[in-house]
Amino acid sequence: MSKTASWCYTKNATFWKNLGFNESGDPLGFAEPVIIKCLYKSATAAKQDAVGVEITTTITFWTEFSGARRGDYMMPGISMDQDPVAAGADEVMSVDLDASAFDSSPDDYTIKTGR
Repeated sequence: MSKTASWCYTKNATFWKNLGFNESGDPLGFAEPVIIKCLYKSATAAKQDAVGVEITTTITFWTEFSGARRGDYMMPGISMDQDPVAAGADEVMSVDLDASAFDSSPDDYTIKTGR
């Protein structure tokens, strides 16, 4: 995290990487939970994804964390639960790259979760 951003991203969130599927199409589950620094806001909104499908977003996260992709899971706060759904996390619906608000590097991201 950039030195300047460290005073801004003061909240914790938990992130779970979706490991995808095996050759048979069975889910591989999720990686260990990772705690990231961020800001977040709870606000339900309807939006369209990249292919025009309407999705409902519930929480918006602002962070320098660059590892999130659609299908991963996030939630505000800290959880060490291995199952993000049981922990109450929502699925990542969109990840947008923003110009760094503070320094030239690293970039900032807006991550929206929903159900």
